[in-house]
Amino acid sequence: MQDRTPNVHVSPAPRLAKGVLFATLTSFFVIMLLNAVNSASGPVELACAAAALAVSFVLQFRHSEPGACHRPARDRVLTLSAQFILAYTPIALFEVQWGAMAGFLAGSLLLLVPGRYAWPLYGAAGASILVIALLQGRAVTESIYLGQSTLLTGVVVFGLSRLVELVEELNEARGEVARIAVITERLRFSRDLHDLLGYSLSAITLKCELIVRLVPVHPERALDELKDVLVTSRQSLADVRRLSSGLRAMSLAQEVTSAKSLLTAADVRTTVVADFDPPTQDVDTVLAAVLREAVTNLLRHSKVRNCTIEVTEDDGTLRLTVENDGVIPSYRDASRESGNGLGNLTQRLVVVQGRLTAGLAPGGKFRVQAVIPTQSNSSNS
Repeated sequence: MQDRTPNVHVSPAPRLAKGVLFATLTSFFVIMLLNAVNSASGPVELACAAAALAVSFVLQFRHSEPGACHRPARDRVLTLSAQFILAYTPIALFEVQWGAMAGFLAGSLLLLVPGRYAWPLYGAAGASILVIALLQGRAVTESIYLGQSTLLTGVVVFGLSRLVELVEELNEARGEVARIAVITERLRFSRDLHDLLGYSLSAITLKCELIVRLVPVHPERALDELKDVLVTSRQSLADVRRLSSGLRAMSLAQEVTSAKSLLTAADVRTTVVADFDPPTQDVDTVLAAVLREAVTNLLRHSKVRNCTIEVTEDDGTLRLTVENDGVIPSYRDASRESGNGLGNLTQRLVVVQGRLTAGLAPGGKFRVQAVIPTQSNSSNS
């Protein structure tokens, strides 16, 4: 099956960051080439300098690529060694004017060497140019300037290279967030569809089975039940339309009335105790979904004869309890898609800071209970 997840728009930020890095490195190397032109004594020296700069340019871009620090140690040692040779050997010909190349080496050391070694080596690169300048008879201020320029170049290279990597990581994270949002919305839609239609379809199935039994002996009652099926099917259609339009609100009061009617039609003695006032629409919808799922489950997974639906509010807590007898411990739904309604309801309750418990109660009954703090939900509404 093809993945129909929408393609996430690719941000131009990574391309822009790489462009800034490319432009900066190119500018540095053009300046170095101009220095070589001024210092070269002939075309041979100039050609050697241009070749060395070209190789250094390629090496630096390799070192500045995102994830370069995760390459094999041998690869990093070889490329750093090559850059070291290209940074210091030509100084014999071009003197300290070539020393700016050590700045790129300093930046590469920060990018490729583990942190506790990187910064001392970075500092050593700047100090080396300072020492070389002094040995060549440069003034102290000029020597300090050249050493600081080397360190500044290294920081610029390191900062821009890390910026490219961080922008790419951020762009990938943005795409992942978008994909997760799509998946989450799909799960929400699936959960809502299950909650809305699972109950209605179970009710239709139950009533149709009842109609089949009633037709030969009580055709009038069968006709009444058939009318109820028609009402339920129309309600299901309205639920689907409401779901597709994003209007997913449900009413607990309506669900209590509907559940009592359905259970009565299934010859289940139903006791309803309802004293509640949901603080928000979200709480009302969640509790209505819990009741739907509980009634659906008790009709599918038990031979229920008595059921109690109780909704109470006390001590800042709204509590919905559905308890039934006729539990069949060994029962397993034969359907391949037996549902994951209780799991869906647990996720729903988390949103309103509630909790769900489901399991056997004293007396061999099965109890589903949802508890929601009303005070916190009132303050969030």
